[in-house]
Amino acid sequence: MPWLGELRTRLTAIDPGLVRLRLAAIGTGSMALAAGVTALIANQPVTVVLLSAVLAMICVVSVNEPELGRLRVTTALMIVPACVAVAAGTLLAPHHLFADIVFVAVMVTAVYIRRFGPRGFALGMAAFNAYFFTQFLRAAPDQLPWLLLATAVGVASSVLLRGFLFSERPERTLVRQLHAFDARVHDLVGAVVDLFADDPGKLDSDLRDLHRKHARLNETALLVTATANRNESEQSAGSGPTAGDVPLRVLDAELSAERLAVSSERLATAGISMSHDTSRMLLDGLHGLQAATATGTPNAMVAALLDGAERSVATIVGETHGYGDRVQRVAFAVTRLARAIRTLRCPGEPVSEVSESHPGAAPIPEYTPSDSSSETTDDTTAPSGMLLTTRQAIQVGVATSFAIVAGELLSPSRWYWAVITAFLVFAGTTSRGEVLSRGWGRILGTIGGVIAGMGLALLVSGSQLAALILLFACIFVAIYVVQISPSLLAFWITAVLAILYGLIGQFSVATLVLRIEETALGAALGILASYLILPKRTREAFGEALDEYVDAVDAVLATSVDRILGRESAEHSVELAKNVHDTMATLRTRAAPLDSPLPWRRGRSSYHRMVQVLSAVDHYTRFLARLADHVDAPGWSSLCPAAERVQANLDGLRRAVLQRDPGEIRSAEDVIDAAESDASRQPDPHRLERLAVSRMLRRIDQAVCTLAEDLRLRERVRLRESARAPSEAASKI
Repeated sequence: MPWLGELRTRLTAIDPGLVRLRLAAIGTGSMALAAGVTALIANQPVTVVLLSAVLAMICVVSVNEPELGRLRVTTALMIVPACVAVAAGTLLAPHHLFADIVFVAVMVTAVYIRRFGPRGFALGMAAFNAYFFTQFLRAAPDQLPWLLLATAVGVASSVLLRGFLFSERPERTLVRQLHAFDARVHDLVGAVVDLFADDPGKLDSDLRDLHRKHARLNETALLVTATANRNESEQSAGSGPTAGDVPLRVLDAELSAERLAVSSERLATAGISMSHDTSRMLLDGLHGLQAATATGTPNAMVAALLDGAERSVATIVGETHGYGDRVQRVAFAVTRLARAIRTLRCPGEPVSEVSESHPGAAPIPEYTPSDSSSETTDDTTAPSGMLLTTRQAIQVGVATSFAIVAGELLSPSRWYWAVITAFLVFAGTTSRGEVLSRGWGRILGTIGGVIAGMGLALLVSGSQLAALILLFACIFVAIYVVQISPSLLAFWITAVLAILYGLIGQFSVATLVLRIEETALGAALGILASYLILPKRTREAFGEALDEYVDAVDAVLATSVDRILGRESAEHSVELAKNVHDTMATLRTRAAPLDSPLPWRRGRSSYHRMVQVLSAVDHYTRFLARLADHVDAPGWSSLCPAAERVQANLDGLRRAVLQRDPGEIRSAEDVIDAAESDASRQPDPHRLERLAVSRMLRRIDQAVCTLAEDLRLRERVRLRESARAPSEAASKI
């Protein structure tokens, strides 16, 4: 049954390495264990049991340490701030004003210590949640010993389950993530098949699907590489591909899949008509790749399927005349991806040397991004030199202070929902645009959760067992989506509250509607604080990410050239290329609010355009780093001037985007032509790889210069409009 295999492949790709599934299972199990143990040893109200369960969950979802040893230590350390916060909150609970002041101080400190990385974030979340629940549960001083015991049980449950009993086994996680990577390649190839097989009227939707699957492939590749690098010392030599091999093989396959996507998009958008035989050969090759990357396909069959894919397009690849350049590029991309998959799935074989050309292939069409431009808005800048955590700590202090006052005015008994929202909208954000997006998402998620929660509560009304089962199911889903979307998290947590209120006999529509009102109030205050108190404009955050990205690309270009010319280099170019990919992911995140569909946002296409072009630069840069491992040309003196001009143009583009003086941005075509000419005259076996190096430099430079020209054109249009405005106003007088 082919549909069953396709379903299995899609399920494999949804959660690479089953990371989210494991986190949700361990989080839910920790809560159940903590609640059960606390209930057995403490004859106390359910509020004490609830504190233990909630802290167990917080310890699981807040700790994001990459190494098992650090994960255990960080989780165990959370007992210190949690116990201090519980003691302070309990003793101050009768003194309402002082309790509120200390609560604000706890939240400010929790944000401030995020500067110390994952451990600081986890300890801050432990303090915040522990203090909050003493206020939420109206803890009494005589309960303090039992509350401290519940805190210890909650933390210990998390350490036991996540740190020991169900600790991550690196080799299994890596294997699962590699299967997920195969599944993502399978999806991408399927999108290419749809691109060629569907009617031309569906081109736009097919391209959107292709871009979406391309982005998911990139994300999965990052996960695989991070896991392999993190666990390199723990990989056994005889259990498949070693951690040192995997990043290189995954990068090779990822770039090959990207090349297939890019070349196929160009062919599809060019409107070139292919003959039936040509189309059949390409589709046969693509179907072979799809079958080879389907989950569950044995390695022995993979090799045969990949051989068949290569044979299907061999006629197009080897024929210099008779097929268009773009068609031939797609055929070559099929061949290249087949070889990359073979080296990834069959670790006994050496990593294939990848070339962007073929002895019989036609010249490669240059990269030309699509046109679009528009003006962007100016925002108020933040004070320079202030760390993000310091600025956000001040903003959180102001926002939560007002949230306490306004929340209590709205509802003296449910004010904490406004405070939680005002605190959480700043988690994982860097600019006011991101705070705005997170705030809106939390409001919408809460509204949806109220509607769903009312339905679920009514569904299990009268059955305590069914309500408990559904409660833990919703908690499981909430933890599962915590890394995907804050909106979905708000949705499921709200549904949990509805069921919980039903269990304790306090369910009412008015209470759930009040949650929406308090959430909206807290989000509004958080957004206002981000806009009015030491604001950080979204464009500035984007500019900082752009600075980091360009620096990362510069480092790769310089190191790659050093390796090609036989010079000593402190770091490996492929390792640096991973940093380029990471900074590109940050750049996309920072640009997302600038591409918001809100009607008052202008300039969306401008930032979308930058991200599109810089994504191409990311691709070509990583490909260049990969090529640097296969090219040894110490006498290639003309390479340095070409690389230096490309780097200068990239720096000029950065200055233009950040509205600094860009200086002169001159195309590097002449110096790259000289380098390519030198490479073509060399008779050694690596001549093709040298040509590929020069082509990557050319593509990076062309993308940069094209975007720089767009920016100059946009500035000229803006100046013309500015000059025209006074004359039009005068003519109306």
